[in-house]
Amino acid sequence: MGRLRIGGNVEKVDGRELSYKDFVERYMKPNLPVVLTGLMDGWSSCADWVTPDGLPNLPFFSSNFAQSIVQVADCGKKEFMDQKRIEMTVKEYIDHWLGIVNENCVSCLDSNKNSCSLLYLKDWHFVKEYPEYDAYTTPAFFIDDWLNQYLDSHFMHRNSDRDGAKNDVNCADYKFVYMGPKGTWTPLHADVFRSYSWSANVCGKKLWHLLPPSQSHLVFDRNLKNSVYDAYDKVSDVQFPDFKKTIWLECIQERNEIIFVPSGWYHQVCNLEDTISINHNWFNAHNLAWVWNLLLKDYHEAKEYIEDIREISDDFEGLCQRNLAANTGMNFYDFFSMIKRFALANSIQLSCLKYERNAFAKSTDKHEQLVYNLLSIQAVALSMKPVDAFTKENLKNKVVENHLAEILLEPEFIKLSMSLNQTYGMANEVLEQNYQSKMETSCLDSQNMGFLQDYSEFNVCCPEDLVKLVDHAISDHSSICNSCNLSLPSDASDLGSKLFKIYIV
Repeated sequence: MGRLRIGGNVEKVDGRELSYKDFVERYMKPNLPVVLTGLMDGWSSCADWVTPDGLPNLPFFSSNFAQSIVQVADCGKKEFMDQKRIEMTVKEYIDHWLGIVNENCVSCLDSNKNSCSLLYLKDWHFVKEYPEYDAYTTPAFFIDDWLNQYLDSHFMHRNSDRDGAKNDVNCADYKFVYMGPKGTWTPLHADVFRSYSWSANVCGKKLWHLLPPSQSHLVFDRNLKNSVYDAYDKVSDVQFPDFKKTIWLECIQERNEIIFVPSGWYHQVCNLEDTISINHNWFNAHNLAWVWNLLLKDYHEAKEYIEDIREISDDFEGLCQRNLAANTGMNFYDFFSMIKRFALANSIQLSCLKYERNAFAKSTDKHEQLVYNLLSIQAVALSMKPVDAFTKENLKNKVVENHLAEILLEPEFIKLSMSLNQTYGMANEVLEQNYQSKMETSCLDSQNMGFLQDYSEFNVCCPEDLVKLVDHAISDHSSICNSCNLSLPSDASDLGSKLFKIYIV
């Protein structure tokens, strides 16, 4: 193993003694990792997937999920900047795993580990494939998950030529099962969309090394194009001259522990024992700016790559956006469509409180969260205003839902909005019981929009319109705040500047 300079260990905290607000203030907002214990009691996976002696119950997977097609990484073969992927059935994978028990493979910490081709099952969309099997309950700290909430009811890509296609991107969620024998590992990387992630060890033990975002540039070459693949290998001082300056946090994650990995933290992970884990990628208001900044960076790279065909392209911007979606997982239009719906859903939440003064006065935490969400969306929308994708010329041929009244009537949006209400009800222990009936009655009767009338007349086709929508929601809300002696979040005034003081490499 190459020598890494260790600057400290990831903090471990009993999650049962931590409130949601404490988690947000201590870890989510400051973007710091933590290992949480005591949150996996009662999970079916902890009983079904583990033998009495604490090992993976491989026959259970062969018996119950044998024919599932899964992605498997060959830990001994590099392909571009990741491990080579192959497809197998779960039964084929389990048979392979059982067949290598007696082989002598080197440790994933060894610099010559590529001589041994251990296979690591990754990114299994288990919940999507087996929705009736209740494997686990997402801990309350992680339920404010805009990414997976959105994908539960919407396609990521809304273009007419892709809506109906049941392709991997449209149908994906970001809820995964990973499983692999001792010695399997994941190369150095930062997570998709620069999202948060949480990873729960159902069984086994993992070694994590994490690098703060302020040091992320140190893992790249001089041109900031290629990054270190294996931090445990001998890293070339010529190719990566600054890597030796990195200072890492280290963590050994035990069985029944959950690690929270914040946005932009590069990390490498090694299975010290046979391991099964459950993993989510997710984002919300607290790291929304990370997602936008990564999209903007990847867009400029995609645009630069095809700049020489600009003059002969009928829709150069459209081509850039298609390439961005293919490379990053979504493009500007996908992202805008998503945050527009979350802005509307959060505004509706505030309207619920506005029309019920007593509930509003008792919902201080929820009020502050909703306002923070809207201000975060607005800060990102302000940053989006100058980009070429949203000029009138580039929007004229795009399918964009301009009128919010149309969105309000979408069954998918009603589902998203009710899910958001449940999320903040769970997080803040406040839930208006008649919210669902209100949504259904108001949205399904266009002549009687009720508390949704405030937003039904808005047109939102570009970031500038979205900024105005949030302004309306906040200004309309301010009078109610004053009458109930409530205030905007203390950091609201400089939220925009704080959101964009981040490192994207």
